[in-house]
Amino acid sequence: MKTPTYDLEERTATFGEAVIEFCLALPNSAVNTPLINQLVRAATSVGANYCEADDAESKKDFRHKIGLCRKEARETKYWLRMIAKAVTTKKTAARLLWAEAKELHLIFVAIVRTTDRNLRAAEAASSSDISH
Repeated sequence: MKTPTYDLEERTATFGEAVIEFCLALPNSAVNTPLINQLVRAATSVGANYCEADDAESKKDFRHKIGLCRKEARETKYWLRMIAKAVTTKKTAARLLWAEAKELHLIFVAIVRTTDRNLRAAEAASSSDISH
């Protein structure tokens, strides 16, 4: 059986688009407008930083940019929580987006951990080569 292919670039782009559509449906108010701006910035930054990571110039650069993806996904969860409080009629839609932001956050946490482990292993191998 063939394993399905997961396109994280497409998934993060689709997520950003869904957040944009969600925000366009929100009413503007003195409270909502700054929350909407922050949410759109954070949610669309996840995909933008993933594209940057995909084209990283080194493993350390990749690690840095994936770390930004992780942080932006987490921040997106926060802003969705605030929107759900500010616009209670959109709580269900916000929760669905929050669940996807959580999954993306967990994916990036795993990538960061694996990358960190690989970088440490490479550094250890490099330092043992020098000492011999």
